Amino acid sequence: MQVSRYKYQFIKRTSLLEKSIFFILIFFIASCSSKQSVDLILHNGMIYTVDSSFSNAECFAVKDGKFVAIGSNEEIFSKYKSDKILDAKGKAVYPGFIDSHCHFYGYGEGLQTLNLVGTKSFDEVIEKVIEYAKINKSEWIIGRGWDQNDWDIKEYPTRYELEKLFPNTPVFLERIDGHAAVANGAALKKAKIGLDTKVSGGIIEIDLITKDEGEKYDWLKFENGGEKKPIHYPLSITSGILVDNAVDLVKKEIPKPSKESIKNALLAAQKNCFAVGLTTVDDAGLEKKIIDNIDELQKSGELKMRIYAMLTDNKENADFYLKTGPYKTDKLNVRSFKFYADGALGSRGACLLHPYSDKPEQQGFLLSKAEHYDSAAAMIYGKGFQMNTHCIGDSASRLISKIYLKNLVSKSTVSPAPILSRWRIEHAQVINKDDLSFYSAIIPSVQPTHATSDMYWAKDRLGDDRVKEAYAYNELLKAAGMIALGTDFPVENINPMYTFYAAVARKDLKGFPQNGFQMENALSRENTLRGMTIWGAFANFEEKEKGSIEIGKFADFVILENDIMKCEIDKTPETKVLFTFLNGEQVYEKK
Repeated sequence: MQVSRYKYQFIKRTSLLEKSIFFILIFFIASCSSKQSVDLILHNGMIYTVDSSFSNAECFAVKDGKFVAIGSNEEIFSKYKSDKILDAKGKAVYPGFIDSHCHFYGYGEGLQTLNLVGTKSFDEVIEKVIEYAKINKSEWIIGRGWDQNDWDIKEYPTRYELEKLFPNTPVFLERIDGHAAVANGAALKKAKIGLDTKVSGGIIEIDLITKDEGEKYDWLKFENGGEKKPIHYPLSITSGILVDNAVDLVKKEIPKPSKESIKNALLAAQKNCFAVGLTTVDDAGLEKKIIDNIDELQKSGELKMRIYAMLTDNKENADFYLKTGPYKTDKLNVRSFKFYADGALGSRGACLLHPYSDKPEQQGFLLSKAEHYDSAAAMIYGKGFQMNTHCIGDSASRLISKIYLKNLVSKSTVSPAPILSRWRIEHAQVINKDDLSFYSAIIPSVQPTHATSDMYWAKDRLGDDRVKEAYAYNELLKAAGMIALGTDFPVENINPMYTFYAAVARKDLKGFPQNGFQMENALSRENTLRGMTIWGAFANFEEKEKGSIEIGKFADFVILENDIMKCEIDKTPETKVLFTFLNGEQVYEKK
């Protein structure tokens, strides 16, 4: 059969087309086979790398838990392929957030106890205790979060109502900062606290009860370490308020948590932290038992959060870690000791150079003798540990700064090297202007939401002039060249978006004050993001492995619904995390 010319041309053209498709397909296959396989490609993102030039990108590739390439969509897709491709859809992508000062385990532990945050009076505290006791039958009633500065009557509570309601069950309710607590008689008896009890670096408050009050509280029999004696009026008794080191007298009597309880606390804390974009937390004060549990859970894969552990200043930790030295894995870094120089401003335990403006008979106090900090600094320096010290008051800050420099400068083998040891002042809250120069060799680790929480009453404590030297984050940044940012949760909320807002806008979540609090010390958005990422990593000796989106670093990153570097600043607190990734693994997705 003869084929028509038309049909022949069609067959010929089809054959050529098939050949072209075939060669294109071969080229495509060859091209794909030459591409490197990776575990994840993120594209179409507004990526803030937070590298040394603060550059942006739109795409990156991840393999074996680390960033292997960063660039444009075309650059990455021309060289890499993956079965898992994430379209960021133009959303902002940041390095995983680092909280440079928090109480991760304590927060998780608190999720299993009575939450008193936000209570507006002691009556409301009592109501919550009663409701909690109805559904929690335990040996102790433990709670935390009250703050008398939020109440109409801004005075410490007393134990009398708690005593009447729970005469036989120990009740222990910590102030939000953990530097004060109210305990009922049953708890005081457990700790053997009476009028003769002495405590260094703390206060056991005393009340004077009149006859009328005594008759009103005729059930009150506790006096002198628990002995029952006839009541004579007027009667001096412990009010139940304990400040700073006195708090520990009761805390050490609370039954130790079980291994299962510790695990539940850590996993509960992790879940909430991932939901707000945190991938590394600096836990400011841990005992060896908790660290051992963290290490075990991380190695089993149940606990994924990266933790920079500051060791509590106690004998057990010193005996073990000063002998064995720092301990490091990809998820856990144990190379610092946490010390407390003084207490909190809210409870007037902060150690000041001059008396409190609203209570001239008080000036605060050190929690240990100066010699303790000096000898500890010399000891841990020689063992390769970092020293991180809680300093709220200007007197405490001056003392610890001088101790730091004495040890760092005298023992340094390179000049001017003190900053290489990266010793930190935690909180750096009230700093005399004459002492800012110390921070050329010390890292300030601050919590911006402290400023916006305290601003309502800080001037009462410090006076008009001294308050201007408090929460001076921009001044500290200029002096140190960097600043590590955190929250101090559960003292403040865990959300790093609140940190960002407080640092930049210097407002609380109500938008107060309208023009910001002491705006001369606001941080720029760029420096705030650095403080939440790369500077936090530097403060932990971890800047080569995290804190920025760079090749070779852990693939820890977050995607936010708003670009906090560009959006209206008042929108940042409500900004939600869409995804959190750790080691290239998705650990949170907003539902």
